[in-house]
Amino acid sequence: MKDSQKFGFKVIVIGDGSVGKTSLIEKFTQGTFQKEYIKTIGAQFSEFDAEISGDKIRLLFWDIAGQDDFLFLRPSFYRESRAAIIVYSLEENDLGKRSFEHITDWHDDIKQYCEEISIVVFANKVDLIKEDNLDKSLIQDVIKERNFLGYYLTSAKTGKGVIEAFNAIINELYQKYKELSRSL
Repeated sequence: MKDSQKFGFKVIVIGDGSVGKTSLIEKFTQGTFQKEYIKTIGAQFSEFDAEISGDKIRLLFWDIAGQDDFLFLRPSFYRESRAAIIVYSLEENDLGKRSFEHITDWHDDIKQYCEEISIVVFANKVDLIKEDNLDKSLIQDVIKERNFLGYYLTSAKTGKGVIEAFNAIINELYQKYKELSRSL
């Protein structure tokens, strides 16, 4: 009989303001969606417990404000992160365009303040576009160029892709650190 282990992971959730970071976390951890936009001040923290193969996993999601007003806080918020989720909006407006263009800026921030960590991208608000018209080659190029784990189309409102997207990062962390614990 194998001994179960406990794993704890800090995951930063970053991206421009209004892309849906908080809503995605709430949808995943609580199954809820709030229609009104509430600006994150500094950072919010959410815990989530999971179990894989008898091992207990605790995730601490750090939902970091995307506005430049909080730029000075990022170095301390990024410290000791094991993974990052970069969120951008698929909306066909200025927010969507800017948030996509800023993916590389967010990645540069991560590289500046973190060790080598696992990164996924959530293309959020898929419920607001015609998915058939989406040119996925643009995000695929960024994923390949930056060596991210992948990207997921998500909707915090409908829940589309949310469980799959968060579980992908959870499984990645678990596999990575399970192997590390075996080698010690």
